Amino acid sequence: MAFARFLSLLSVITLSLFLLASNASSRSLSTPHETTVLNVVSSLQQTQHILSIDPTTTTRPEFESKSIPFFLNASSPLTLELHSRDTLLASHHKDYKSLVLSRLERDSSRVAGIAAKVRFSVEGVDRSDLKPVYNDETMYNPEELTTPVVSGASQGSGEYFSRIGVGTPAKEMYMVLDTGSDVNWLQCKPCADCYEQSDPVFDPAESSTYKPLTCAAPQCASLEVSTCRSNKCLYQVSYGDGSFTVGEYATDTVTFGDSGKVNDVALGCGHDNEGLFMGAAGLLGLGGGALSMTNQINATSFSYCLVDRDSGNSSILDFNSVQISDGDATAPLLRNKKIDTFYYVGLSGFSVGGEKVEIPSSVFEVDDATGDGGVILDCGTAVTRLQTEAYNSLRDAFVKLAKDFKNATSSISLFDTCYDFSSMSSVNVPAVAFQFTGGKSIDLPAKNYLIPIDDAGTFCFAFAPTSSELSIIGNVQQQGTRITYDLENNLIGLSANQC
Repeated sequence: MAFARFLSLLSVITLSLFLLASNASSRSLSTPHETTVLNVVSSLQQTQHILSIDPTTTTRPEFESKSIPFFLNASSPLTLELHSRDTLLASHHKDYKSLVLSRLERDSSRVAGIAAKVRFSVEGVDRSDLKPVYNDETMYNPEELTTPVVSGASQGSGEYFSRIGVGTPAKEMYMVLDTGSDVNWLQCKPCADCYEQSDPVFDPAESSTYKPLTCAAPQCASLEVSTCRSNKCLYQVSYGDGSFTVGEYATDTVTFGDSGKVNDVALGCGHDNEGLFMGAAGLLGLGGGALSMTNQINATSFSYCLVDRDSGNSSILDFNSVQISDGDATAPLLRNKKIDTFYYVGLSGFSVGGEKVEIPSSVFEVDDATGDGGVILDCGTAVTRLQTEAYNSLRDAFVKLAKDFKNATSSISLFDTCYDFSSMSSVNVPAVAFQFTGGKSIDLPAKNYLIPIDDAGTFCFAFAPTSSELSIIGNVQQQGTRITYDLENNLIGLSANQC
């Protein structure tokens, strides 16, 4: 009997020692709440991988060698490949922390730009007297602008590229994907001032389908800022961080990989461009305005899945081919009567650890009378910004359940909740889910809300407060989820692990 008790005690001691050893590499919460696993090792390995990617090895389709049918402004299926911005530019950074700081600097400019555009729209700022300034020596003098015209956020904050063909024969270009902008544009010869891009600058003289728009063209009238010279329409788009593009507004053929091409797409041929645009040839606007690519090709839907920006993988952007399925989480696609560019989503709140976070639903609603508030779904913003009251409630609910984790001091002012996971290979963290109007929800992978800010094991809670009444769901939270915009039925579909 005594010997049996001794063996039982020895087993307990052995098990305890085993658990203590296991906790050196993996930690679990001491609460019964819902958790999910954060793979610390994998995340840190990717921080090194993204810095070692050689952008010259990125696959580039050869449009000229393919027989491509024409889809003349019809709602036909079109497909593009998506790449992370940092597969082109990450090698410019000495370490992962400098890459994160660069991302967040662009991100702050973008958020400020979106907030300013919405504010100008809801306050009814008159832009009719804002015209581009030209002279014979330079296309544009930025100092002569009295008021910035904010038509989206900085293109430099756009975090994903698509490769499309422009002109006939098609010249392939990396274009930033942006659901927060409408005007499509690319840099053009001759350049009064062009920033560095990875592809040769587009020469309109080499395209047989390039046609300048006249001042009387309806596309010219749809621009927020335009003027006329020699009966040619001139455009200007300025962004929240002071970046701009200005030049000739024209139409040309746009090629979508090997899935088809569309004639007479209106786009800006920028001769004077400045700002945080490094790498891309221009911008592919997927917003809700009349001049966006989605409207110009009569898209009834579009869908993308954003891969992890640190993975180096690519995914697909589809037009008119992906349908929302019964298994998808769904949310209302809402529109702000004051501004048609942005896609608002019906968000009712969050859950943490399986428990609903107490946040008044009014925090996420658009005021129909003023246009204030609401939640924008944006692929170009990185870190989700929440109205301060909502952010504080979400963060506090998370911190309460993560009290066993070792806190870390963040050197990045945007983040106020960070942890030291340097001694762990994986960790069970409180589960976080979006709750949408209508009752559907989607669980976030742990890597979509706890992100490394260095390569030493510091992870931060990837939400941030904003003093604006507007909230923005960024691409960190969207990664790994196929998001379908059903434009005909005003519905958003979200399907996890579908890249």
